[in-house]
Amino acid sequence: MQRLTGLDAGFLSMETPTAPMHVAGLAVFDPSEVEGLFDIDHLREVYEPRLHMAPPFRRRLREVPFGLHHPLWIEDPDFDIEWHLRRVAVPAPGGPRELAELAAHLNAIPLDRSRPLWEMWLIDGVAGGHVAVLSKVHHAAIDGASGNEITVATLDLSPEGSEVPPPEEAWTPDTIPSDAEMLAHATASLLSSPLRMMKVTRRTIDAALGRRRLPSSSSPPAPFAAPRTSINGPLTRQRVLATTSLSLPAVKAIKAHHDVKVNDVVLALCAGALRRWFDDRGEDLSGPLVAMVPVSVRTEGEKGAMGNRVSSMLVSLATEVSDPAVRLHVIGDATREAKERHAIGADALTDWAEFAAPALLGRAARLYSRMHLANMHRPVFNVTISNVPGPPFPLYSAGARLVANYPMGPIFDGAGLNMTVMSYREQLDFGLQGDPELLGDP
Repeated sequence: MQRLTGLDAGFLSMETPTAPMHVAGLAVFDPSEVEGLFDIDHLREVYEPRLHMAPPFRRRLREVPFGLHHPLWIEDPDFDIEWHLRRVAVPAPGGPRELAELAAHLNAIPLDRSRPLWEMWLIDGVAGGHVAVLSKVHHAAIDGASGNEITVATLDLSPEGSEVPPPEEAWTPDTIPSDAEMLAHATASLLSSPLRMMKVTRRTIDAALGRRRLPSSSSPPAPFAAPRTSINGPLTRQRVLATTSLSLPAVKAIKAHHDVKVNDVVLALCAGALRRWFDDRGEDLSGPLVAMVPVSVRTEGEKGAMGNRVSSMLVSLATEVSDPAVRLHVIGDATREAKERHAIGADALTDWAEFAAPALLGRAARLYSRMHLANMHRPVFNVTISNVPGPPFPLYSAGARLVANYPMGPIFDGAGLNMTVMSYREQLDFGLQGDPELLGDP
């Protein structure tokens, strides 16, 4: 058994009927070199012997009574891999639009909290003789970096496959703890909270006072400073998705020419697309769009660890700047400034998350969603833009070559568009997920 961290539990608490908090990936494979059919048996043969390399896949939640403390992960005594593997066919002709529509529909379905929080859908009938696999894993279990590690661990480096190393210890299921045991453990943990809170407060103050803050024209935008737009409002239960791939060498050439980061180029690409899109809609923006950009704070020593080691920063997308090259440099300056002004730091934010009451957070999130409070204030940010480095080498599943891997990040009440990109070999795979009532056709 393992108690969720405050940050991991926060993704559970933020979940509402209209805002599932799982992350997903739409992987497209070429099975032309595979003997026989690439079917659900292939998926089981790939994942079953590697379950020890993906610890969240056999863990399920056990909620503390009354929401007094963060839930527990337990090794599920009723684990059944067959329940997590499903099969469906995409409507003809199985092109990118049909595949995206089906993936968005499946991704809108929340995960069952009585089971380990993941599922995979094998999608037949994709154009070009391809097949696709939609994987869904709750954000409470993984972030972008740990999810990428699971992807690499559960696939092969060659079409011939490789020998799967055995687990260091045999897997054993947990005995489900009683309510009384969970309450006793939670009470003991909560009794130590005042002392821990004093230590966290001291570290937070030291970090804030120890960081010099100089005035700058590229200062990060404050929360609730983003302009009101048509994509910022309450969510429905529906989702839409669009995917595309761009050349990674071309992006790196732009990066080198302008002396910026790859992430700056990604942000500038998204900013330019949004600027044109709002112009085409005839929608005037009262100020530059603001992106929430997740930032991995996973250290070398934390590689292989599951859960979330992520923070975030707000970045102006400089959409008021007409020249794309100038906009790129403005964004580059803004991201550097945002990183330097991460004054409190991810460790302190993680510490404070430990003290959040799950029951209170959950009720607040559901109330915010049900009362459509996102309509009553300026957006905290306009759009989520995430860039996840992926493997630079080819990957295979049961002999089928991975062609593309489109990420699908969650959207939030008040911010109905997520633009996530993952690199793979020589390409950048973009997944744009949104709410159709706010976004229309992405």
